[in-house]
Amino acid sequence: MTDQTIAKPGEPAVVTGPVLGIETSCDETGVAVYDRARGLLAHRLYSQIRLHADYGGVVPELASRDHVRKLLPLVRQTLADAGLRLDDLAGVAYTAGPGLAGALLVGAAAARALAWALERPAIGVHHMEGHLLAPMLEADPPEPPYVALLVSGGHSMLVEVTGIGRYRLLGDTLDDAAGEAFDKTAKLIGLPYPGGPALARLAETGMPGRFRFARPMTDRPGLDFSFSGLKTQVLLAWQASDGGETTRADLARGFEDAVVDTLAIKCRRALAATGARRLVIAGGVGANRRLRAQLAEAAEADGFRVHFPRPAFCTDNGAMIALAGALRLAAGQHADPAIAVRPRWELESLEAVGA
Repeated sequence: MTDQTIAKPGEPAVVTGPVLGIETSCDETGVAVYDRARGLLAHRLYSQIRLHADYGGVVPELASRDHVRKLLPLVRQTLADAGLRLDDLAGVAYTAGPGLAGALLVGAAAARALAWALERPAIGVHHMEGHLLAPMLEADPPEPPYVALLVSGGHSMLVEVTGIGRYRLLGDTLDDAAGEAFDKTAKLIGLPYPGGPALARLAETGMPGRFRFARPMTDRPGLDFSFSGLKTQVLLAWQASDGGETTRADLARGFEDAVVDTLAIKCRRALAATGARRLVIAGGVGANRRLRAQLAEAAEADGFRVHFPRPAFCTDNGAMIALAGALRLAAGQHADPAIAVRPRWELESLEAVGA
């Protein structure tokens, strides 16, 4: 199993030194080396966008096979970038879930094999915890307690963070997450894959206010998210329109405004409910320019601090996995030797690290 366990007598209590991080949860192969004393030493990322573009979405079997082809060359290149040899590694971290089972198994098998050959400890990292901790890679990392908005792929959630591994789910996705809604809406109005970034770029040219859509679930108490109805509103508006390029851009702007407003409203509610004065934004949608600008304005108006990872660390990457793994290995946690993954894995089930 990939559950974390505390080191027993006779085992290394902590791991210090460089930790290799491997991310293969979906359609991006990420590798990085992180050292708690020196920070991020190197990272590389390979995206499978071109591979899946012809299919309009991720094909799990193709994703797994491409991870097999790309992972070990990326490991060699990343170690060379860091000026390290395999023997210099103190531990290995890998994404154990959630994600696509076949893709996760590629990373888990490679990580466990490396750890066994090097006689180093290894640990399976929760993908969403990686995103949650990604802002710690920046020069001004957030200190708990804080509220985190995680908007990555099929996940849109608000989490109260009081320490590493100390997470309380405040709000979750009931149907389509924000990232899914971006991708599906883009496809509905005829944008190419990957749709989310294409829609965001198009929205920059659209006229604000021409199309105004509902801000889902903001007219009632609670912090859960639901974006499937918004997607349907855009489809109906598109079908009733002239289908022109100007209309497409204006629809994209109206949709993006609705998503950004909804996320911002829920973030402010979560801060008010918890009393936290720090907000962390993580995950792919966290790279959205309009979301960043609106939350920065809200932070200035309400007097809280907002932390964003750099855009490269919003999408899936090995750096966040190396960081999360290094923190847990340093606390004496490690993974069972079996090669196993957890495609479904609750964030709140993680063990806390330290006080």
